[in-house]
Amino acid sequence: GTIGNSDHQNVKIGKAGRKRHMGVRPQTRGTAMNPVDHPHGGGEGSTTSGRHPVTPWGVPTLGYRTRAKRKASDRYIVRGRRRGKKR
Repeated sequence: GTIGNSDHQNVKIGKAGRKRHMGVRPQTRGTAMNPVDHPHGGGEGSTTSGRHPVTPWGVPTLGYRTRAKRKASDRYIVRGRRRGKKR
């Protein structure tokens, strides 16, 4: 058969309200928060965080490997998954 709704990937949402109807809530940047809310928050104006990207709980993110070094299931992994440029 043929692919249905082939234009699905070309749909422009258009406005925030349509995303809200889909059940998606807005994402607030960590830099826009206060220091009590996020490690990247605070500072005068839109300053850089001065540290590597972290989650709101302080766990490194964006490329940082968080899997345990010596995990029992490591013996079952033959080769890693191929990734793109950023790693």
